[in-house]
Amino acid sequence: MADSFIIRPDRSIITYGHMSDLSGQFATFLNRLGINRGDRLMMYANKSPEALIAYVACLRAGIIFVPINPAYTKAELEYFIQNAQPKAIVVDANNEVSVRSIINQIGASVQILCIDKNYESLLRETQKITTSFEEVACEDETIAAIVYTSGTTGRSKDAMITHGNLRSNAETLRDIWRFSQKDVLLHALPIVHAHGLFVATNVTLVAGSSMIFISNFDVDEVIKHISDATVMMGVPTFYTLLLQDDRLVPDLVKHVRLFISGSAPLLPETHREWFEKTGHMILDRYGMTETGVITSNPYEGERVPGTVGLPLPGISVRIVDQSTGDPLSQGEIGLIEVKGPNVFRGYWQMPEKTGEEFRSDGFFITGDLGFIDQKDYVHIVGRQKDLIITCGLNVYPKEIEERLNKIRGVAESAVIGVPHHDFGEGVVAVVATKSTALSEKDLSAELKNDLAQYKMPLKIILTDALPKNTVGKVQKSLLRSTYNNIFSTKI
Repeated sequence: MADSFIIRPDRSIITYGHMSDLSGQFATFLNRLGINRGDRLMMYANKSPEALIAYVACLRAGIIFVPINPAYTKAELEYFIQNAQPKAIVVDANNEVSVRSIINQIGASVQILCIDKNYESLLRETQKITTSFEEVACEDETIAAIVYTSGTTGRSKDAMITHGNLRSNAETLRDIWRFSQKDVLLHALPIVHAHGLFVATNVTLVAGSSMIFISNFDVDEVIKHISDATVMMGVPTFYTLLLQDDRLVPDLVKHVRLFISGSAPLLPETHREWFEKTGHMILDRYGMTETGVITSNPYEGERVPGTVGLPLPGISVRIVDQSTGDPLSQGEIGLIEVKGPNVFRGYWQMPEKTGEEFRSDGFFITGDLGFIDQKDYVHIVGRQKDLIITCGLNVYPKEIEERLNKIRGVAESAVIGVPHHDFGEGVVAVVATKSTALSEKDLSAELKNDLAQYKMPLKIILTDALPKNTVGKVQKSLLRSTYNNIFSTKI
């Protein structure tokens, strides 16, 4: 095991021993407050090493960790508190008044653990406590965390993630991505989502690796620290922003053995540009809050741009007909379903919703559409709810988006279906451009030779940027809402 667990940007270090002491003290502190196995601790605070130590303390004590994005509004937080019913909330000092008002308003019995900028007040409490802590034995089915999905449509669902889910996925990823004690991960992801909290952190822990822990993604900070790292995990936006910086040269990343991307689709063009500029091929993978990582391009072997790779060992992936649920042949597009020790236990206090999302044989219905090619690589073509049915014909947005994204001057695109008086749904493309010279007419001309007429966007809207959530997923629900009435008058 490496001596260093967390390396802060100022080069100060939290060792594995110190992390064990601090998490043990915090776990004991929570027990003394009456927070025990099965209770919920909500974390509504900014990213910090101390927040991560609180997560480890909860794992050791059998307390269910509930991370909440501090960017959520008061109304959203009120829903999460009522839903998760935490016994305590760890909150930044600047949000204490807001959280207290919510608790008073809904009449909840919740302890507030307020932290200042450097956690000093909370640390003073825990430092009076012995560092020894007897860990609570947790079975594989014991709930470790409740994580609200970062979906792009509707209200977040509350996925119950078990100790077995976390352990199996972390150990598998450690092995297939060749993590070891010698690795140093550049951690620039949020820790309120599964990518940064579970994938990045847990793989580091089970491998005994170190991580450079920066508070958020900042190009200057990443450039400053990347030469000290051996691995970087990120979302596609990380890579597209770095590609715009002239400091990104092969010599800067010569010590990095692996770049991993997830949480949102990585464009083939980004793959190509990254390889041309750095000499490294990004490893793309696929996962969900409810499942952890499901598939990955190989560490050794062909990394195929536009695919999310092969199913992980011990995980079964199948493609089924959307209507009947019957398995489809290789190459046919259908619903992606998955089964394995990585799959979550269900949605918190939502047995009916849980039942709807699982087949009778235990497969989880991801809601993603895709196909498996002849080499067993999985391809994602979009979300089931994003499927456009126009004139009775299926249109898969990704097919149009991939064509648009190849056009010079296009940064990225999102294709949606909105109500149309004649066709049921009309195809609309929202395009973020790099060039002001592009027009809707230019883009239509580029598409017409490659797409069947029914797939052609009836309207192309040019914009500076697409709306995204905190993990870089395009919010198509927001786009549909914005342009819902674009065909309200006949054309």
